[in-house]
Amino acid sequence: MELRIENLSKHYPNGTQALQNVSLNIRLGMFGLLGPNGAGKSTLMRTLATLQEADSGRAVLGDIDVLRQKDAVRRVLGYLPQEFDLYPKVSAEDLLGYFAVLKGITNPKERRELVQALLQQTNLYDHRRKALGSFSGGMKQRFGIAQALLANPRLIIVDEPTAGLDPEERVRFHNLLSAIGQNIIVILSTHIVSDVSDLCGAMAIIHEGRVRVAGNPSQLVAQLEGKVWRKSIAHDEVARFRDRYQMISMRLFAGQTLVHVLSPQPPEAGFEPAEPDLEDFYFATIKGFIHAPTATVN
Repeated sequence: MELRIENLSKHYPNGTQALQNVSLNIRLGMFGLLGPNGAGKSTLMRTLATLQEADSGRAVLGDIDVLRQKDAVRRVLGYLPQEFDLYPKVSAEDLLGYFAVLKGITNPKERRELVQALLQQTNLYDHRRKALGSFSGGMKQRFGIAQALLANPRLIIVDEPTAGLDPEERVRFHNLLSAIGQNIIVILSTHIVSDVSDLCGAMAIIHEGRVRVAGNPSQLVAQLEGKVWRKSIAHDEVARFRDRYQMISMRLFAGQTLVHVLSPQPPEAGFEPAEPDLEDFYFATIKGFIHAPTATVN
């Protein structure tokens, strides 16, 4: 099974072109959709989740026309939006049971067993009778995944799921997503590069409503081998280096500014080669230093 997206476009009344001819083929497993805030990620996710209309294009999940057969999509979709509200005084067990009823699971025994299994899977079983208002951010995200897994979905969409999580909760959430993504399509929409590098065997970078590049993260990063250089500089030198070189990124390190520069040869004395990573590729792409052809993921 795969999700095929072809020339999907969306234009908002305020003049924003949120999506411009987006095309992707997404197969089973974890797929990372990486881009800065405002890149079009959430618009694409909401369109695939049948929450808004596209202006043109098509999307097909297996044999389901996503844009025209919305009820059929919702029967096989699990969705965890970037922001979602929970009833703070209701227990995890009761609210998940209520969501199960909404999904059409009306047999009490079947529903009870499913709710217990999902709470076990998301490591929330010991907290099942606690009010959701007492849950940490990570626990709420795991509850969100539990409700997304109701009714055995074929596609799960998670939008910025680790934003605001502490490192321990983030690791727990990563492990959960990794286990889920072995048998179904999971689209992880995020601006956090390490989420994609840790979890996804396929990805795309979207910027200003367009897919800039798509493929296997390791293969994409390999294109930068021998082309990334680093140097520690004083902060007042940043402007000169930005004007003179293709500066990928900069960050503070030991009181100085460490810059990464894209160049086929050593830029100047003092630079040393840097092992490229997905963050280097991501920033080089959205800054326009890499003009890779738009691709689909097969």
